[in-house]
Amino acid sequence: MTDTQPTGAAEPGQSAAPSRSAWRDVPPRQVRRFAALALEEVPALAQDILREIRAEYPGLPVVLDDSGEPMALVGIRRALEGFVQQLASQEGRPRYHLEVFQEFGRGEGLHGRSLDSLQAIYRLGVRLAWRRLAEIGQQIEIPPPAMYELAESGFEYLDGLVDQSVRGYAEAAAREAGERLRLQRKLMELLLSERRADPGGTAHATGTGRGSSSGPAAPFGNALGERAARVGWQLPERVAVGVLLRPAPEAVAPAVGEGVLLDMEAEQPRMVVPDPEAAGRPELLRRAMTGWSGAIGPPVPLADAAKSLRWAEAAVGLMERGLLPAGEVLHCTEHTEALVLLQPEELIEDLARRCLAPLEHCGPAHGRRLAETLLAWLETRGGAPEVAARLGVHPQTVRYRLRQIRELWGDEVDDPDRRFELELVLRARRLRGLLGRAQAPEPGRVSSTAR
Repeated sequence: MTDTQPTGAAEPGQSAAPSRSAWRDVPPRQVRRFAALALEEVPALAQDILREIRAEYPGLPVVLDDSGEPMALVGIRRALEGFVQQLASQEGRPRYHLEVFQEFGRGEGLHGRSLDSLQAIYRLGVRLAWRRLAEIGQQIEIPPPAMYELAESGFEYLDGLVDQSVRGYAEAAAREAGERLRLQRKLMELLLSERRADPGGTAHATGTGRGSSSGPAAPFGNALGERAARVGWQLPERVAVGVLLRPAPEAVAPAVGEGVLLDMEAEQPRMVVPDPEAAGRPELLRRAMTGWSGAIGPPVPLADAAKSLRWAEAAVGLMERGLLPAGEVLHCTEHTEALVLLQPEELIEDLARRCLAPLEHCGPAHGRRLAETLLAWLETRGGAPEVAARLGVHPQTVRYRLRQIRELWGDEVDDPDRRFELELVLRARRLRGLLGRAQAPEPGRVSSTAR
């Protein structure tokens, strides 16, 4: 031993030691005698310790190694041998293979238990071992200060064993979490796939139907139920699917809470929210999504989850183009107009070219004013005062514009179908920022003399 290693508190726990050691002052021959007697006691002592541990913790599982010997007994024996041999070592720190304690921690993690009971077992073992070592020390007249130091060294050694178990526990937890995430992604892939059953297949998909298990719904429903069971996810009746935009490349996953499936591996993370309309769920999601942006699709039956995903993806696409508010997680149900009017862009633009053809010969600024006036009139169906109030202009200006609109479109503005098409394309243009936003009409100001 060296002056910096007075008591042999070694593998795996290492800690700073005083420059002077009472154990270092024990004559080497006496130390070797102590170690020899202790090593002779190790097999019986290990058995005694295991017996006491089992009496104290009767529910402790018995795990055998490849030779059929209890792993706990192997671990106790190795720990005792390593500690005693360390005491007797005069040259450096010998290395001992105490990976079995990692295995103990790994087993606790894989079985969903905490390390509290394992650490308590370790402490019990150290106390029992110390009693026997103290008897040996007294037998060969080791000075009390050296034995006190030996006791401290034993508990430092215990800390090292705990560190080994913590390492194994963390490894098992990481492995378990990784496996759960893998299974969860598999579940989401199936749930969000475009392959869907017939309209009557929802019951099969949710596992609540009483009909025949044959047909296109059954394979999907069976596979979904199996994958959900593997991750402990209870199949809900309705879901909403969200698509998220990362606030930063290294952003930590939002704490969406138990029951919400989350896939952070995708470029745009996705989540499946069970029973999205349940009491308290929207508020919990709102808090969890602080700092994130994205969109949550409409609530749909479980078998239609892919439809909710499509709407969420559409909303995120509009957000990235600046056509929907960014910087927050939107609910598609609150932006139905934009999603309906802005999504089929080519169709809407084709309709707009045909409906708004009369404006082609007007200048850009004048054409825009006429379009805004036409939309305000279509929305209010009121007279000049109501439209003027909505646009924030003089009623006489509105009368002038309405006469021009009548000249450009003629009787078409009186046809219900044409009015609907005009309002549709004009609303779409306003959503794209091509038309100004009108003022909200005051209650009771809509005229009953529709023109």
